[in-house]
Amino acid sequence: MSAHDANPTTSDVASDTGPEITAALFAEWRAPRFGTSNPDCLTNPVWNWLVRSERSAYAASQHFGFAAGENREPGWSFARFGMSTTALTDGRTIHIAGEHEDAYDPDFHIYNDVIVRNADGSIEILGYPREVFPPTDFHSATVLRDRIIIVGSLGYPADRAAETTQVAELDLGTFSIALRPTSGAPPGWIHRHSAVLDRNSIVVSGGLVATGDRARALRDNGDDWRLDLASWRWKRLTDRRWRQWQLTRADGHMNQLFRLRSLSRFHGRRWAPEHRESMEAMIEGERAAVRAAYGGDPDLASYGTLYVPPVAHDVLPARDDELGVHRIRVSGIVVRYVESPMSLKLVIEGALPEATTATLVEDLRHKLSLVERTEYDVREIGGN
Repeated sequence: MSAHDANPTTSDVASDTGPEITAALFAEWRAPRFGTSNPDCLTNPVWNWLVRSERSAYAASQHFGFAAGENREPGWSFARFGMSTTALTDGRTIHIAGEHEDAYDPDFHIYNDVIVRNADGSIEILGYPREVFPPTDFHSATVLRDRIIIVGSLGYPADRAAETTQVAELDLGTFSIALRPTSGAPPGWIHRHSAVLDRNSIVVSGGLVATGDRARALRDNGDDWRLDLASWRWKRLTDRRWRQWQLTRADGHMNQLFRLRSLSRFHGRRWAPEHRESMEAMIEGERAAVRAAYGGDPDLASYGTLYVPPVAHDVLPARDDELGVHRIRVSGIVVRYVESPMSLKLVIEGALPEATTATLVEDLRHKLSLVERTEYDVREIGGN
């Protein structure tokens, strides 16, 4: 997801930078940096303005003459995904790390900072050495008296350790951070999860776990885990026995499922006169992109059967907050199909007979190969 389309105009940016931010000062603080101490105060007028305005790195760089095509170093921004925001009872708000833009964007960066909004409106920005607090995103932040416990991260692929769970402790007095080694049975390299404080423990559930080669494959976490904060020991609380498969094109290319979903959704619809021309142009553009990828027109009829396996099942309603997720129920067990640009994930949320499971997997692989007119590879993503 890109923030470029929502950027303000250059005049809007100029109106609130204030006279103290010159092009030279912006150049000095344009890019992210690691701290050199624990913590390292990095508060400066440029980042302070970017926190208050939430401007994207692209908009700020364009205003000060740093064109994206000329300077590929990421720009600093507070407009982030996967950043935790924690309101404290004393009026402070603590923002921890997060990422700006997606990996393909020149301004993509995963942060390892802490930003404090004080009750009086002032802002402090604290940095840390990489080895003290690695770049972290999509974590949880749980307050326990005078500290925040930071659990999990997606991070850069090279930083992911599939058999471990990143845990860090932020001291709310000194704002120092310490990585906490843990023992027991951890959930793995988890992110996008929920965390609930239960006396002196944190219970983690949901989310995604990075697995496989350099922990690039993402498996849904189907179980609950407890971290005891006195011993820093993990305990597994459930064993729901989810099984999951990842299906990818054998040629390694992106799939066209999101375009097929749009075409299927709009196929045969009648548009009001004022929208007809623009919608028909959009649909034809999607159709042309699929035609170029497949070497022919899309087979919408086959796409419509993609998530209709040859086993008895009930179709479950779609959820408004999800895109590209289809659910059915087989013998009381939820089966979930999750589309993404590079793969399709099949998740069976419980134990089904092996023959039924094999039918579901092979039916999906076979239909994907027909719909996309190319061979698909399938591999099971390991469980907990």
